[in-house]
Amino acid sequence: MEDILLDVLTKNGLLTGFAVIGFTMLVSYWLSSRFTRGKLHGSAIAIMLGLALAYVSGLFTGGQKGVADVPLLTGVGLLGGAMIRDFAITATAFGVHFQEIRKAGASGVVSLLVGVILSFVVGAAVAAAFGYTDAVSMTTIGAGAVTYIVGPVTGAAIGASSEVMALSIAAGLVKAILVMIASPFFAPRIGLDNPRTAMVFGGMMGTTSGVCGALAAIDPKLVPYGAMTSTFYTGLGCLLGPSLLFLATQALVD
Repeated sequence: MEDILLDVLTKNGLLTGFAVIGFTMLVSYWLSSRFTRGKLHGSAIAIMLGLALAYVSGLFTGGQKGVADVPLLTGVGLLGGAMIRDFAITATAFGVHFQEIRKAGASGVVSLLVGVILSFVVGAAVAAAFGYTDAVSMTTIGAGAVTYIVGPVTGAAIGASSEVMALSIAAGLVKAILVMIASPFFAPRIGLDNPRTAMVFGGMMGTTSGVCGALAAIDPKLVPYGAMTSTFYTGLGCLLGPSLLFLATQALVD
C-alpha cells in the first residue's frame, strides 16, 4: 500500500507539490499567528522553512535543486520556476487602482532610481570588502543586492563565474528576508500605511517577494501597489546592471 501511494504521488508531482507547499504555508501562518501575533508574516516563515528544507535535501541527495531533487517533490521545481513566478507578479497588477498610481508621481520614479543605485552601491562595496575587487564580480554581487533576479541576469551578461552569481543570488535572498521581517516593525514610523508610500516603498526596496510579504503583514490592500513599483524596479535593474552600472564600476576599479 505504501509503495502504491508513493508511486501515485511521484507520478502526479505537480499535485504533490501543490499539497506540500499548501501544507508548508498552513504551518507557517499558524506559527506566525501563534508565536508572533502576525508581526513576522507567514510568508517570511515559509521562505525560511523552504531554505531549510532545500539545504537538508541537498545534504541527502547531493543535488543542486533543493527539494526538487527528491523524486517525490519534483513538482515543486515547476511551482518555483520562472513561469509561475512571473505569472504571480503579473497577477498582482489586477488589484491596482490607477488613480492611486498617478498620485505617486515623480516620487515613485525617483524611488526606483534611488533604490536601484543605492542597493547596487552597497552590494558592490560589500563585495569589495570581501576581496571581490574586479569590476565583473563587484557588478554582479552589487546587482544581486538589487534583487536576486538582477544578479544572475547581470552576471550572465558580463561573464561572471557561477560562484559569483551564486553569491549575488544569496545577497538578494538575504535582502528579501530582511525586508519581509523588519518592515512591519518600522511601518508606523515611516508612514507606510497608504498606496502612495507603498509604491515608494516598493521602488526603494525593490525585492518583490520581500515587499509583498512585508505589505501583506502591514495591510494586504497595499500589496498590489508595492508589487507594481517593485516589478518595475527589477526590470530597471536588469537594464542598468549590465550596462551603465557595469561601465561605471569598470571605470572606477579598472
